[in-house]
Amino acid sequence: LETHFRRILIKHEIGDDSPVEPGFGVPAVFDVDPANLWGVDATHRATETEGGAWGYDPPLKTEADFDKLRLPILIYNETRTQERLEQMHDLLGDILPARLTCGSMMSATLGTAAADLRGMTQMMMDLAAEPELMHRLMAYLRDANLTAMEQVAATGLLTPNNVGPMTCSDPVGELNADGSVGYGNMWCMANSQEFQGVGPAMWREFLLEYQRPIIEQFGLSGYGCCEKLTTKIDGVLSLKNLRIFVCSACTSLETVQEAVGQEYVIMWRQKASDVVFPDDVATIRRDLEEGCKQLQGFHYQIVLRELQTLSGHPGRLHQWTRAAI
Repeated sequence: LETHFRRILIKHEIGDDSPVEPGFGVPAVFDVDPANLWGVDATHRATETEGGAWGYDPPLKTEADFDKLRLPILIYNETRTQERLEQMHDLLGDILPARLTCGSMMSATLGTAAADLRGMTQMMMDLAAEPELMHRLMAYLRDANLTAMEQVAATGLLTPNNVGPMTCSDPVGELNADGSVGYGNMWCMANSQEFQGVGPAMWREFLLEYQRPIIEQFGLSGYGCCEKLTTKIDGVLSLKNLRIFVCSACTSLETVQEAVGQEYVIMWRQKASDVVFPDDVATIRRDLEEGCKQLQGFHYQIVLRELQTLSGHPGRLHQWTRAAI
């Protein structure tokens, strides 16, 4: 909690547009069977090189391993949920009311789970050499999400998620007839980062069409992250509830603008390395000015994410924020 609130104070001092809610969200607790979610343990290998990256240690090494996969069963644990709510109320209730929150529990970004389960290299090989096996994996991940979503919704505990720095918005959609919240009152954010190197047709066949029945249950959605989507724009725009098109630093902003017009919000993502590494901010201010001139007349957000270092420039976030505003 102290780390959470300290981060809010840091962001407030930086002065960006991160919203702060007037309550403290306490997620509903669900017991999951199997405990590892998938029926197999998806783990990573730690690096032995200083500054290196972890590697995949996928549990689905052979086709026979696919038989171990199970659809998750989620059961609401009211006792543990109430204990957490009471604890937060005792700690914060006089200054920051504790409130129950409940979301879909899983992610429509199926590529991340697929790579964890099969390994990135093998997954790329399967797309070309074992397409039926890849379809089997993606169908399982789709069904696991849909099953979990149905179980969570059946509790009647879903709460709106139109909060946070990227999906802070007016209420989404009309409530159910009984006043309860459904997925139609919520945002869904998804991406295809693991499919960065996959062509448009293969991306659509093996990822997007498995994401679609998940994403389109929600009231509004945003798609994209750090991946290049220049050649996949039509597929993204085919999502019937799309509101935010995430234009990464490697996606052509001009091509996105031509395609989306006034119908969507462009989330214009900055290239983090171009922000943190220069010794002066002149190029940063120039890039922001040029981009904002180009985006005049469009609906857009300016977003800086994925920072791993400030490269010895502790005031850089303050400088970038002032320039962006």
